[in-house]
Amino acid sequence: MSAQDTSSPIFGTFARAPVAFVRGEGVRLFTESGDDYLDFAAGIAVNSLGHCHPRLTEALHKQVDSLWHVSNLYGIPGQEELGQKLIDNTFADKVFFTNSGAEAIECAIKTARRYHWARGDAERVNIITFDGAFHGRTLATIAAGGQEKYLEGFGPKAGGFVQVELDDEDGLSAAIKDPEAAAILIEPIMGEGGIHDVPHHVLKALRAMCDESGLLLIFDEIQTGVGRTGKLFAHEWTGISPDIMAIAKGIGGGFPVGACLATAEACGAMVPGTHGTTFGGNPLAMAVGGAVMDVVTEPGFLDEVASKGLLLKQKLAALVDSHSDRLELVRGQGLMLGLKCKTPNVEIGNAFRDAGVLTVPAGDNTVRLLPPLIVTEDDISEAIEKMDVALSQMPTTKGEEAA
Repeated sequence: MSAQDTSSPIFGTFARAPVAFVRGEGVRLFTESGDDYLDFAAGIAVNSLGHCHPRLTEALHKQVDSLWHVSNLYGIPGQEELGQKLIDNTFADKVFFTNSGAEAIECAIKTARRYHWARGDAERVNIITFDGAFHGRTLATIAAGGQEKYLEGFGPKAGGFVQVELDDEDGLSAAIKDPEAAAILIEPIMGEGGIHDVPHHVLKALRAMCDESGLLLIFDEIQTGVGRTGKLFAHEWTGISPDIMAIAKGIGGGFPVGACLATAEACGAMVPGTHGTTFGGNPLAMAVGGAVMDVVTEPGFLDEVASKGLLLKQKLAALVDSHSDRLELVRGQGLMLGLKCKTPNVEIGNAFRDAGVLTVPAGDNTVRLLPPLIVTEDDISEAIEKMDVALSQMPTTKGEEAA
């Protein structure tokens, strides 16, 4: 356990990089001294349309001058508008707006449990999740993820969550057959866990298992959603739909927005008084979220994301071939890609940052690349060139010399 920085007024919960930004434009971030960086982190897949996108800034400025907050005690026209856009483009019939992904997952958990309670099956509370998953930082969501490094030191683990290995058919079957099972919760691509694609046939099998056993299927598309993989939502590649879905990050383009989407049947028991939020769905967030949806759903936009994602993946594969002593393979889809490293991923990420390319560390010794969806082919080529130089200039360790 490392000591906190006593010189800062901020909780010492983040190991921050030694750089701060004062301005952003498109795919680039700028420091006070004028140094610029290619942002292939995008605020951890949040800045879906880059920095200061004109459509988003226009929408926010317009709303700022009219109304900021009224609470959910009253009607909020922006919720109706953004909610309808999400419904028109997804499986969902209803939407509950939140401020974050963790809140969206909390809503999804409550919705699934309430669904069974309303049917006289109050004992059906267990949410089945998978080892290596990440669903947020609240007490319930760290219990859902089940990773010890996030649970340590926070007292008893919240009950009602059962973790299984993704390839443990017997364990999964036993969990599903348990009379207390309520739902399966899964990320179509495990982001924090190291950009692990869940095979399409597995997701289809989970859908079938839920249908057969009366469980609800919940997709966590907080990181994979809003165009990140080249579809509006990653599960669309499989041809199946969940009963409930949690989204956040990219839907706000940098403004805090999350949502829990559900079929009318799945959320039918979520009546007045069963759930709430003070700030969720406020007019500012709805204005920005609506603008993001308008841009991302324009004809051809997602096709371009898929095309640029393929280009980036090809160039990263060539980078792996050129630096096979430090890199192992490329994983992911669209503009949600991961470099599995042989050298510690933090060292490689730091080298990329020093060369002017921002990335994000992840589990399984992986470096995540999550550029804004508006990234250009020239941006991709520039980033790869800088990463290539960074890897070439990394000092050789004693262990590597011996090898």
